[in-house]
Amino acid sequence: MERLSAATRFANPVATPDYDRKALKPGILHFGLGAFHRAHQAVYNEAALSQNFGDWGIVGVSLRSLDIVRDLRAQDQLYSVITRSGAGDSAQVVGSIIRGISAVEDRDELLALLVDPAIKIVTITVTEKAYGLDPVTGGLDRNHPAVAADLANPTAPTGVIGYIVEGLARRQQAGMEPFTVLCCDNLPSNGRVVRRLVLEMAEARDPALAGWIAEHGAFPSSMVDRIVPAATDEGRARAAQMLGAEDALSLETEPFMQWVIEDHFLSDRPAWEAAGALFVDEVEPYEKMKLRLLNGAHSMIAYLGQLKGLEYVRDVMAVAEYRDLARRHMKSAVKTLDPVPGIDLNRYIDQLIERFENPTIAHRTKQIAMDGSQKLPQRIFAGTVEALKAGDEADTSALATALWIAYAKRTLDIDDPRREELRKAAAVPAGDDASAAFFAVPGLFPQALIDNRAWRDRVNGKLADIEAGRI
Repeated sequence: MERLSAATRFANPVATPDYDRKALKPGILHFGLGAFHRAHQAVYNEAALSQNFGDWGIVGVSLRSLDIVRDLRAQDQLYSVITRSGAGDSAQVVGSIIRGISAVEDRDELLALLVDPAIKIVTITVTEKAYGLDPVTGGLDRNHPAVAADLANPTAPTGVIGYIVEGLARRQQAGMEPFTVLCCDNLPSNGRVVRRLVLEMAEARDPALAGWIAEHGAFPSSMVDRIVPAATDEGRARAAQMLGAEDALSLETEPFMQWVIEDHFLSDRPAWEAAGALFVDEVEPYEKMKLRLLNGAHSMIAYLGQLKGLEYVRDVMAVAEYRDLARRHMKSAVKTLDPVPGIDLNRYIDQLIERFENPTIAHRTKQIAMDGSQKLPQRIFAGTVEALKAGDEADTSALATALWIAYAKRTLDIDDPRREELRKAAAVPAGDDASAAFFAVPGLFPQALIDNRAWRDRVNGKLADIEAGRI
């Protein structure tokens, strides 16, 4: 079977780019060529180009991997997104990524692009742990390998913050305006977080540079949502059958997708609203809704699935007791939210249950369970503080926390950037306060939860129930 390329002729119905790809020029530089970007922002960009064509091609940057860059090149920068639901499957070939480059092999090209006036927007999806965020201070973690390297040698960066600072420094020196930095990772107030990290690294290098960025830069926050499982051989085989061509980069995803963006750009932007993106003044209400309802329930489901030997989210949701638990958690978490403009929160919860139950989406609980120390503070702990302050018992949050601790205790090779700290906590004998060692991990739990003896006892009670098999 032939490899997917610009010459492929499809026997089956497949949505393909309806604009002139040869005329498409770069306007966006994106860090993080993983599955989520390719099934989300690149799809929004595809719709924008179809609706209002312009110089908004994406140059995708892989910070570590060479394979994805080589696969894109072998397929004329094309790949497929297979949308799956109980109603059937549909295939789309995406062409809005016009080039992939590797920071490992193409550093000089990447640095040149950062100072290219054609690049108006730099977008990011590198996952929470790649930013070098200090969990205690909320600023730069100077012990993070990429942060330490970029502070020591700022003109030859290795991490995403280092590249952004070096790119902005070169623009300042050239008398250019900055590019807009648009974070699309699951960090609360992600634009403000990235702005702080950039300013701290710039300040360590040159206070004048930091002042210029603070005055002239733009870091809008955004909220993104689409369930995109890790690619599998089974999924690639399904795509090959639909396309009549092999696609090494094929992805499977759900029909639902959402993107809420603060409308604060330094220059023009693509017409992402053509695919339904919502531009707002404040993204926080939407972001909090997604983190506490979708992501919080997802984490609970993931740890429950891992402890019960259930591989996929859909497997957990097939157990009525666990499905009811997910809904109960969201019904509790929704009480900590302010009204969200244009969103019926009860309907949103119903949609989440339907999405989690989607029988065609193979979203592994193990994938969601990774990096818990980076995810739970905003998904579970922040809402718990507000719930307890309002007089709620936060019972399901205690259970979600206990499930994660039980998972950490049982998983020796836990996939988490604070792996060694978690392993040490897991090795402490349980005693009468089984969660104590985890509450002692610096910067992990908010002080309000550390000080709340009643809620910590509730977590311990849930841990005892899990260990006894009552949950």
